[in-house]
Amino acid sequence: MMNLNEIAYRIGVLGTVIILIWIGLFKFTAVEANAIKDLVENHCAMGWMYKVMSVQTVSNIIGTFEVITGVGLLLSFFYKKVGMYASVASGIIFVTTLSFLITTPKVFRMVENFPVTDFFILKDIPFLAISVMVYAKTRR
Repeated sequence: MMNLNEIAYRIGVLGTVIILIWIGLFKFTAVEANAIKDLVENHCAMGWMYKVMSVQTVSNIIGTFEVITGVGLLLSFFYKKVGMYASVASGIIFVTTLSFLITTPKVFRMVENFPVTDFFILKDIPFLAISVMVYAKTRR
């Protein structure tokens, strides 16, 4: 029987899997490809991609990486080594997404004298924690 910590861990991993696969598949749409363009083109490690590939191709590559990573995290329940690699990949995804807060111009704005940003980026903080948890659990 699973204890409460194991249940919470599995819920966290499954939630991360759902988000990665869902958002990864959405990257194959023109709407999402255009939505991430400002974020990606201003990123010091990713902006070059638009010089050699189309907006949709870049989005498709990112989406493919997210879907494969999500599947890898799901497989972590059965294959520790796959989970270890997927946890590193998901960590890269979430650190990169969080870095958009630094690399994207005008990502912060003031609303009634309070600084706000695109809050969808901040969701990656707990997902990064899940990535670290999967890494710790699968490297044992």
